[in-house]
Amino acid sequence: MDRNILIQYVDMKQRIKIIKERIRKLEKEITDLRKMEVADTVKGGYGGTQHFKIEGRPDGILDKKKKHLQKRQDMLQREEMELLTLTNEAEEYIQSIKQIELRVMFDFYYLQDLNWTQTAYRMNMMYPNRNIPYTAESCRQRNKRFFEKNL
Repeated sequence: MDRNILIQYVDMKQRIKIIKERIRKLEKEITDLRKMEVADTVKGGYGGTQHFKIEGRPDGILDKKKKHLQKRQDMLQREEMELLTLTNEAEEYIQSIKQIELRVMFDFYYLQDLNWTQTAYRMNMMYPNRNIPYTAESCRQRNKRFFEKNL
C-alpha cells in the first residue's frame, strides 16, 4: 500500500460531494416543475375562429428529470460503496505506519477531513506537554517528509 490510497480516498469523498450537490439541484428542479402550471391559448373550432385555453404541467420533462434523478442516486450508491472500500484500505494503510504520532496526524488530516491548521490544533490538544507545539506548517512538513522517505 502507498500514498495513492489516501489520495484516491480524498478524491472519492470530493466526487461524492459533487454527486450529492447535483442530486440536490435536480430534486429542486423537479419540485419547481411540479409546482409549475403551463397555460397556452390555441385557435381551433369553426375554421380557426374559436380560442381555447390549455393548462397543464410539463409531464414529459418531469418524467425525464425523475429518470435522471434515479440514475444519479444509483451512481451515488455505487460511489459510496467504493468509498467504503477505500476507507478501509486507507485506515489499514494508516495503521501500518509505525509512528503512532503520525498515525494520529494522518487520521485527522486524511480520514477526518481536517485541514492542517485544525490538525495541528487537535494534535496540540492530544499532546499538551510537548516542548514545541504543532503548527500547520510543521504537520504539513512531517507529512511531506514521511512520503519522501517512504517512496
